[in-house]
Amino acid sequence: MPNDQLLEKVKSQMPAKRWSHTLGVMESACVLAERFGADREKAELAALLHDYCKYWPVDKQRQALLDHNAAEDLLDYEAALWHGPAAAAVLPAETGITDAEVLDAVRWHTSGRVNMTLLDKIVCLADYIEPNRDFPGVHKIRQLAEHSLEKALVAGFDSTISFLLEKGQPIYPLTVLSRNALIGLVNGRDS
Repeated sequence: MPNDQLLEKVKSQMPAKRWSHTLGVMESACVLAERFGADREKAELAALLHDYCKYWPVDKQRQALLDHNAAEDLLDYEAALWHGPAAAAVLPAETGITDAEVLDAVRWHTSGRVNMTLLDKIVCLADYIEPNRDFPGVHKIRQLAEHSLEKALVAGFDSTISFLLEKGQPIYPLTVLSRNALIGLVNGRDS
């Protein structure tokens, strides 16, 4: 699919405010890719696609997960986690994008995963720090991102976990495992 058609297809999946967020994530992902030596084109593409299914009805996201055997334990947790894995499942058929690294970065941008790739880290962090984001602690995360993807992501996951604790919501176990693995990297352990 040509780039202009892909941009329009993604834009059509979301309201204007989310499109602004997506553009901000693309911008941030490109900056992070250059800073940390990742493939800029893949970072920009994964950032473009990361919220492809975010505004799909929950039932449509659930069905996409079930149809592609991508549900695992996700359906036991908040629907806010579903859009990344749902997008990774449907993007090959809907857009022709089949790059496994790009699809994985889309899949894991909300929860993280143990042994995140460089691209996973960049897209996940770009989603936290894009210029339109304004939540308690975002400035600190942006500062940490100047020097360390891992430290910035730990701070991002800490923010998410704290928010969920304050709201009395369940925490997806993979997010905790992702955070702990990143702390291991920050402290010089393998995971």
